[in-house]
Amino acid sequence: MAARSVEVFLIGPARLLAALLPLTLSIALVVLVNLPVSLTGRLLPAPVLALGAVYYWILVRPALMPPAAVFSVGLSEDILSGGPPGLWAAGFLAAYLLADRQRETLAGLSGIGAILGFAGSMLVAASTAYCLAWAVYWRSAPLAPLVLETIITVMFYPFVALSMGWVQHHVIVPIRRHDETGVRDAIVRRQG
Repeated sequence: MAARSVEVFLIGPARLLAALLPLTLSIALVVLVNLPVSLTGRLLPAPVLALGAVYYWILVRPALMPPAAVFSVGLSEDILSGGPPGLWAAGFLAAYLLADRQRETLAGLSGIGAILGFAGSMLVAASTAYCLAWAVYWRSAPLAPLVLETIITVMFYPFVALSMGWVQHHVIVPIRRHDETGVRDAIVRRQG
């Protein structure tokens, strides 16, 4: 019992950093794409880059991207993009459900298969947001902007996945290794 309390005390800050990093990076992507700057002169819609980050973390470290975090990233997308609150939040949760239920299959994909797996999740998220918007406004919105946004988001997914992979391997894994080593050492000292 005492060893467990020492373990919890020692791993707190490092685990907290590792646990909050995926959520923080996802919200940073929401902020980045919703800045009032457009490289295309607002010709193209901004991609939903945060969904790529959420999807990556759901497959790689699902404990670091629980449904509450997914909801908060989606709600941030709604608020910062100026849309009705809840549309993208529901879309992100729908994509979460798909990725969570098919984690073993999707996590094993690489190359074009990984991009197609994300495209399926993006399609589910966009369809959910579209259907909810239709239900709220009782009319269908133009479909072309959403399709274009989906295509652009899927095109950017490899860059998001590579970035999140770098964070996973160079930040989170070393923190967790250091954390586990420190806990083992502390428990051995405490018991010895």
